Amino acid sequence: MARQPRSLAGKVVVITGGGRGIGAATASALARLGARVAIGDLDLDVAKKTAENLDDAVALPLDVTDRAGFTAFLDEVEKQLGPIDVLINNAGIMPIGLLEEESDTATRHQLEINLHAVIHGTREAVRRMRPRRDGHIVNIASVAGKAGFPGIATYCATKHAVVGLSEAVRTELRGSGVELSVVMPSIVRTELTAGVEDARFVKSITPEDVAGAIVAALRRPRFEVFVPRSLGAINRFTRLLPRAAGEGIARLLKGDQVMVKAAHSAARKDYEARAAASAPGADRETGA
Repeated sequence: MARQPRSLAGKVVVITGGGRGIGAATASALARLGARVAIGDLDLDVAKKTAENLDDAVALPLDVTDRAGFTAFLDEVEKQLGPIDVLINNAGIMPIGLLEEESDTATRHQLEINLHAVIHGTREAVRRMRPRRDGHIVNIASVAGKAGFPGIATYCATKHAVVGLSEAVRTELRGSGVELSVVMPSIVRTELTAGVEDARFVKSITPEDVAGAIVAALRRPRFEVFVPRSLGAINRFTRLLPRAAGEGIARLLKGDQVMVKAAHSAARKDYEARAAASAPGADRETGA
């Protein structure tokens, strides 16, 4: 007999980079199910606007590159809402450009937000959840965590690392009562993918699509969460093929072109500026 879906009513859920995009859509979906949501974002005004439309939600400032500040943020969430049941490591950035043209600052910035912050958040969540033998960690990766796409080499590296981190920590948590999911969406129509066109036969998805998949994984725990689910089958199939054949399929689907073509798109101007502004020492906005 299939298990009943887990109730999310009353659960304390933390979402990093939750002010907009996937984070905001997920906060909304969880709040509708009765979860108590804490939205952390570098842009506190955006986080507050998202939270004010939800029941039982709080917005708090969060710079995920500040380790001590990240820990203090989680402490404050527990002070206001109680023990954390779910942590969703969602904050991330995706500058587009050829690796040879990428500055060392841009490289470090992606590593700090997309990887180091996920490692820190995961570690903090485990330390809080394992003693209670309960909890769920959700790490937002990407289909770029399973393949390489020209134009986002460092981003791919960080997302591959998030998948590997999640696989290892999942094994460490076996039998602990703490669940872990890694979410791998295709192109999601948020500001992060401004100017990026659909690949052939692989349509883009909405933040609400990803939010629905996250909610489903929380209610019926699942480790690998591809969005759309068909990506999982495609990934398994291409892994069985010789590398040349797999790369040929990618070219056929134009997956090797979508990011490079978007690199100099006028539609990306605002996002690229905002992402750069979230770097340490810059006049910051949000890195989510």
